[in-house]
Amino acid sequence: MEEKRNIQEGRKHAGGNEPNPLWTHDFTIITLGTVVSLIGSAVAGFALGLLVLDYTGSTFMYAFYMVMYNLPKMLAPGLAGPFVDKFSRRKTIYTLDFISALLYGVFAWLIFSGFFNYGFLIAGCLILGTIDSVYQVAFESFFPMLISEGNYTKAYSIQSTLESLTMFMIPVSAFLYNLIGIAPLFLINMASFFIAAVMETRITPIEESYIKKEQEIFNFAQYKKTFQEGVDYLRNEKGLLAITVYFVVTMFSAGAFSTIILPYFKLNFDNGEYLYMLTMGWSTVGRMIGGAIHYKIKYPTDKKFAIAMFVYACISIIDGTVLYMPFAIMAVMCFAEGILGVTSYNIRISATQSYVPDGKKGRFNGIFQMTNMAGLLLGQFLSGVLSELVSERTVVSAFMVLNLLAAIAIIGRNKKYVEKIYNRQA
Repeated sequence: MEEKRNIQEGRKHAGGNEPNPLWTHDFTIITLGTVVSLIGSAVAGFALGLLVLDYTGSTFMYAFYMVMYNLPKMLAPGLAGPFVDKFSRRKTIYTLDFISALLYGVFAWLIFSGFFNYGFLIAGCLILGTIDSVYQVAFESFFPMLISEGNYTKAYSIQSTLESLTMFMIPVSAFLYNLIGIAPLFLINMASFFIAAVMETRITPIEESYIKKEQEIFNFAQYKKTFQEGVDYLRNEKGLLAITVYFVVTMFSAGAFSTIILPYFKLNFDNGEYLYMLTMGWSTVGRMIGGAIHYKIKYPTDKKFAIAMFVYACISIIDGTVLYMPFAIMAVMCFAEGILGVTSYNIRISATQSYVPDGKKGRFNGIFQMTNMAGLLLGQFLSGVLSELVSERTVVSAFMVLNLLAAIAIIGRNKKYVEKIYNRQA
């Protein structure tokens, strides 16, 4: 912690009156770079799904494309963690953004030249999914190092708000796809990743003490040792282990909710897809307002665990009952769920990222993302199977009861360990 404080002290604005300003040179760069890349990804990502449907005319091919894109996210994060903890995260994130820019440029060329086919798309999705997985681990492990002491909550409220804002790019993406086609959107994404990468190169190099020494050879034996150290660290940290296990169950339940809700609207309402967008739109608005609240207001440090438990219970109840409600009440509940979702995210990520040592962040984040993605995919698959046997509302309610019980059994029973992580100044 002493080393971290020294690094952060060296990153203050020269002559600044605020002891620990959030908007330092490097935090501003990483935030602006995130805005640019998120907008590009949102525009091209949704349009890519439309392209698959138009090109193949097959729901199965669309589902296969989604699986191929998400499959690396279940494997790559955990495998990438040891590398992220031994090599420069700053160089990793801008290198991967340059590679992404190149890949989207190749996609655009394939479309313009007429060489594009479904096989190229699937191969590209595997590569993009892998790059995105590794990037997320590196970014989540590097981003906290650019936050000045005491500003974690504000910083992550900004991140969550930016991610929520990208949801508004989906209708823009659909409009541009129908107006100009996919190839120009690939070029837009290429430009956005290139700009983000260039901006990231301007981040001030800082001491990353976890980087392997030049004379060391990071061979397979070193990799195994580093990976095992990460597993042992998580196993010995009972609070982090409880949080990780609980969020696997949460993602399992969220996978069921996200899979069931659109078919439920389409099968039970006229113009159900539009009602779905309107209802879920209130959740996005709630997330944005929740992010603003976290930026302005700090929850009492000694109450964060209690607030988190309250939020976990409320989200389970809301998601488990929302499909039984009239449309107007659904909208209100989704709005509240959006605010609560940001609260859950902000408490958890600001606490864990300020708690885990810099040299172990990559492995922790990698394992966390890998297990969460496994839970999400399993929830999506199992809920799809169960929806063939019972009603959609029954499936969602059952998953949310499980989520509520998990909060009590996993987080509640490990209160003294989780409380030590959550109830800290961040």
